Amino acid sequence: MTSDFFAQVRQCFASTDVDEKLGLTHHLAAQVRQNKVYIKQSLVHFGEVLTSQSNGFPDKPALVSAVQVPKRGFGTEEGRAIMIHAIAHIEFNAINLALDAVQRFAGMPEAYYADWLRVADEEAYHFELIRAHLRFLGADYGDYPAHQGLWDMAEKTAHSVLERMALVPRVLEARGLDVTPGIQDKLRQAGDKHAATILDIIFADEVGHVEVGTRWFHHLCKQEGKKPDETFFALIKKHFPKGIYGPYNVEARAAAGFSDNEIELLLKGKLKKQT
Repeated sequence: MTSDFFAQVRQCFASTDVDEKLGLTHHLAAQVRQNKVYIKQSLVHFGEVLTSQSNGFPDKPALVSAVQVPKRGFGTEEGRAIMIHAIAHIEFNAINLALDAVQRFAGMPEAYYADWLRVADEEAYHFELIRAHLRFLGADYGDYPAHQGLWDMAEKTAHSVLERMALVPRVLEARGLDVTPGIQDKLRQAGDKHAATILDIIFADEVGHVEVGTRWFHHLCKQEGKKPDETFFALIKKHFPKGIYGPYNVEARAAAGFSDNEIELLLKGKLKKQT
């Protein structure tokens, strides 16, 4: 196997075999932690990025529009399986999103690449936890159709690392911080305490992942002489002209680096609920 960091990241990213992608991602993260693969040595020959057609999604699940996704529920085992499958698909997307954040954007500090590889490794772990529970419910990843909302935004922000940091971690992934506690309550009411406990693990890590996005967004704003709050809301207006969904998990968003001003504007309806 090549010792080049970015070549290995692209190998992880391009893999369309679920188990292979998980194994390659965990292996590379371990190699970096053990100082067997060095990011710094690879920075001098970043290489050509993979295109959106090489984003490493398996043949299943079938990808459909959001309105065609099967109805999720908590009252039946199949309904919960569909819900857990949707979460598994989000986590699988998150692996690719983190790997793409590494392989796509040249010229960032070494710590940026280390951060997003760590995120990819943790997202792979999350996927494994969710898939194990999905199998317990009698299903597996790929059994139900899914939609690609997360990856659509990755393609829209492929030209700009600043826009990627603003809109994927701080909008789409932050939405998970808002909705996860409610999903957990419903899972517990349905008697699926194990799934709720898994989401505790994921939620704690996801606060950190959104914080990584916030930190690098602020770094890029400072580098480009932009004000973070103004830039963030301008990008929201550009990409989400109808607004974004509330309510918001204020405590979790604050822990993930959202400023008091951003939270105040969120709560005042600056980013209104979609109609």
